Amino acid sequence: MFQFFANIFGYLLQILYNLVKNYGLSIIIFTVVIKLILLPLSIKQQRTMKKSSKLQEKMKTIQFKYKNDPEKMNQEIMSLYKTENMSPFSGCLTAIIQMLLLLSIFYLVRSPLTFMQKVPSDNINNYISQLREEGKTISNVYPEIDLIREYNLLKEKNPEDSNVDKLNLKMNFFGLDLSKIPQQNITDYTVYIIPALYILSSFISIKITTLNQQKMNKETNKVVIDGTTGEEVEEENELDAVMQTNKMMSWMMPIMSISIAFVAPLGLALYWLVNNILMIIERLIMDKLIKD
Repeated sequence: MFQFFANIFGYLLQILYNLVKNYGLSIIIFTVVIKLILLPLSIKQQRTMKKSSKLQEKMKTIQFKYKNDPEKMNQEIMSLYKTENMSPFSGCLTAIIQMLLLLSIFYLVRSPLTFMQKVPSDNINNYISQLREEGKTISNVYPEIDLIREYNLLKEKNPEDSNVDKLNLKMNFFGLDLSKIPQQNITDYTVYIIPALYILSSFISIKITTLNQQKMNKETNKVVIDGTTGEEVEEENELDAVMQTNKMMSWMMPIMSISIAFVAPLGLALYWLVNNILMIIERLIMDKLIKD
């Protein structure tokens, strides 16, 4: 499934590359296009979060009223979601799409010759064999990235092969080689620039998400009246399924991505960096515009 979407994304990335003739710039435009395509989903998710925070008051009352009857409490909560036309698992869709994008684009950036340039797999295997026979080191994890680096050598050996020309991807982006992998270039300080910026943007994104959740929780804190004694009982606000999912993903996705960023080509880290920046801008704008 991930390869299927990587193949589709590859067509889009190739079109953009043909227009701008630069791999890094095409990744940036590609990220913007994907973000725009997913914008309706993001707006819906933001509205769901706002609506969910308002439901907390009603949910707290139900939780307190039926605290000794869990089965009845769950029934009433599900009935509340149904009445408000909401699903307790609304946040899962966004989480699934994020994971789908993460892995699909990882496949795409890992194998740009296959998914972007559409070089036949037999040709790729032949090129790998040629280089290995010459004593060149071609990794098993990112063989196509190594082929792109060895383009000139392959061109000399296969001047009549039109598929070799597809290996000539311009990966230089403002002096950074997007084909480099931090783990393989530990002494090259330039390989840490994009991952470092990505980490910084991740923490900014997490901070914004946390502040928004705290704001929502503060707005839903209230005093619940005990129907039998008439006493006021203050309950702690509990995050619903949507909020819990978003909180988990806000930490899990950056941690996972940071781990991969040091063992993946810089092109992938660039995608994550631009995506994070766009996500931060999107959240700040939608938080102002979407009030309910």
